[in-house]
Amino acid sequence: MKHPKRAITRDIRTRRPKRAGRQPDELEALTWPEKAIRVGELMVRSPLTVRWDRTIGAAWKLMKERKIRHLPVLDDHGRLVGIVTDRDLRQVIFEPSIQEQLGNLPQALNVLTVKEVMTWGVVTVQPQMEIREAARIMHEQKIGALPVVEGGKVVGMLTETDVLKVFVKVLEEGIVSKPERWGPVK
Repeated sequence: MKHPKRAITRDIRTRRPKRAGRQPDELEALTWPEKAIRVGELMVRSPLTVRWDRTIGAAWKLMKERKIRHLPVLDDHGRLVGIVTDRDLRQVIFEPSIQEQLGNLPQALNVLTVKEVMTWGVVTVQPQMEIREAARIMHEQKIGALPVVEGGKVVGMLTETDVLKVFVKVLEEGIVSKPERWGPVK
């Protein structure tokens, strides 16, 4: 079937308008922050750590006093070897062998060391990583905190609370994020 003479031809349909509006990349520049937010800007600097030979009672006391939920665990040489969380410690307290000694809970907490209850193979990030990437790792791995490591040393701690603070800040500033930049939501 032949198109009528008045039909818009392909070359007219595909050319750019004479007075074009803003291009998609110009619009994105107006709505997306130029500078990416880095982990180093949000992390808690000089986080509390615990050595792996300390008792779980000492770790629990430190967490309770400082109102924190995650402690990076260091070996004898100051290298990061794991992380211990309040959940790890609660699971140990409710373990049947500890339940037998519940009459003397302080003694039971001073028998086990952090090395026996910590999570080995901790996931870490570097200070120069973008916060979006760190948030994606936390979401995919289902973890609440990431030790920040630079040059083999723990220099900070990034928690889910820190990520939520920056999320609220970005929303309050009116920055419109583009869902395709984050990828599919799972």
